[in-house]
Amino acid sequence: MTATSDDWYSAENATFGDRVEAARSAAGMTQGQLAKRLGIKLGTLRSWEEDISEPRANKLQMLAGVLGVSLTWLLSGEGDGVDPPDEANQIDPGVLGALQEMREIRSQMSGMADRLALLEKRLRNALKEST
Repeated sequence: MTATSDDWYSAENATFGDRVEAARSAAGMTQGQLAKRLGIKLGTLRSWEEDISEPRANKLQMLAGVLGVSLTWLLSGEGDGVDPPDEANQIDPGVLGALQEMREIRSQMSGMADRLALLEKRLRNALKEST
């Protein structure tokens, strides 16, 4: 299966960071230019595009406005966004499958990290109570 314009930036095929980067590129801005317009550090924007962190609600709304896309599209790939790249229909289905699998693994790893943090908190609380 190849990506179509309807699903290229969908939640299954792209991350929040992918959509931010695509919208920034479509707007003809560099990371530095966008960071300056948003009043944030370049490293902050990079972490958004690399899916290391996400903006707070006020910056998210500002980001959508500056990039000319809907807030819903940034979050889910649905709604008013940008057109997929020209090569979208030429990408090998195996490559797309590998990308999707990588995103699933990243999501699972994030969930496991959250579970680990909760277990660590429970252990600390149990240790405090035992002393």
